[in-house]
Amino acid sequence: MFLRFIEHTRCPRSLIERHGQYPEAGRDRTLTSRGLAAEDEPGRPFPAAQASVIGQQPGFIHDFIRGETNGSLPSGLDEAIDTLRFEKYIDNAIQNNSYNGAKSTARKVYYLLRPLFPVAFRKHLQRIALKGWDERTFPAWPVDFSAEDIFENAFRCLLQGLNLPEIPFIWYWPEGYSACCVMTHDVETKAGRDFCGTMMKMETQYGVMSSFELVPEQRYEVPTELIEQIREGGCEVCIHGLNHDGKLFSSQAVFFERAKKINEYAQKWGAIGFRSPVLYRNLNWLHALKVSYDMSVPNVGHLDPQPGGCCTVMPYFIGRILELPLTTVQDYPLYHILKQRSLDLWKEQTEKILGRHGLLSFIIHPDYTTARWSKQLYELLLVYLAGMRVDRGLWIALPHEVNEWWRHRQDLELVNDDGGWRIRGPEAWRARVAYASLENGEITYRIEAAKPPVSGLSPCDICP
Repeated sequence: MFLRFIEHTRCPRSLIERHGQYPEAGRDRTLTSRGLAAEDEPGRPFPAAQASVIGQQPGFIHDFIRGETNGSLPSGLDEAIDTLRFEKYIDNAIQNNSYNGAKSTARKVYYLLRPLFPVAFRKHLQRIALKGWDERTFPAWPVDFSAEDIFENAFRCLLQGLNLPEIPFIWYWPEGYSACCVMTHDVETKAGRDFCGTMMKMETQYGVMSSFELVPEQRYEVPTELIEQIREGGCEVCIHGLNHDGKLFSSQAVFFERAKKINEYAQKWGAIGFRSPVLYRNLNWLHALKVSYDMSVPNVGHLDPQPGGCCTVMPYFIGRILELPLTTVQDYPLYHILKQRSLDLWKEQTEKILGRHGLLSFIIHPDYTTARWSKQLYELLLVYLAGMRVDRGLWIALPHEVNEWWRHRQDLELVNDDGGWRIRGPEAWRARVAYASLENGEITYRIEAAKPPVSGLSPCDICP
């Protein structure tokens, strides 16, 4: 019942037991390095959950967030978190891409003619399609923290129920970094492909490394030299669908057939990350991809063709695949839907996410950065993020580094050593013990300085 809380915080199970709560009492459900219970099947369809109309928060999740739990850990915590992470709060969220009805027909026509449409015309059509997006109250714009709110209420219940001044857990980021940032570039056209080198040179000046999501077929050629150039520049190559025609998730048969070719390109390129074009997604099918992480789920999807959002700013597992959610607005809707040419919204989102110690993830398309004004704006963003690294302890990392860390973290555990908590497991030296406490009714955190890793202890040493 509380596996998601343990998975997310790495809080000692012994404290859950002392509180009188234990995950699936009577069953030994050991979390694996993938964040799954041992008996869970990768790719198994997620069970149905309470759904709601788009833009309306499910009632039971509303109660969790408001803390209406009678002082005890909520019995449906796992269900609430999964409802958010897997977008089960809207009954068609993961099947919104099926080609049925008038909207699907219009989408077919749009993608058929899209190469002929200039950006000026495309953005006009997209504004029409997204009309009313700002009237939705859920997920919250510009960042939704519903999952974080639920986890904080769980901390609150533990603190009050155990009458402890603080609760130990393993801090979210290595070396005590306050938050994390990944910079990614979806490359959609030949012009964007040819601009990748320029973007890498810009980023090198500010110590920012990034990932480039490349389309394997039809859009442009992907020469081996480009792959090598990206890697030699300290950056990363990811797979961006197959051909970017909008049909990847049109049916299960289409997806599974294309997944075979996507996997071939991933192996050929040595790529372990994936992002779906246009953020179309069906999380029940994702297991067909032989990748280690995915970046296709937005935190809040009001400005995307497929609505929804995972309502968290933290990585989480979808079966064996780690999800790195998109937590900031993409450059295209910022420029062409919201008609903004400033850092204001990105800065607002950054401040909010830093305040919750989450993952900042950006999509900046090389295709839309070639103009002088957009290139200058991107450079200002790089300057701003480099400043956050110095002033706010922001970890600017490649997606594969975040994936590697989060998997190591899932294999770490807190052990009690002479009355103090220490961390045991792989890469333990990078991890930090953190403590959650209540101050004026709010959850606050403190991070201990680095300690020597624990060795030679057995599970029986784990005790409060």
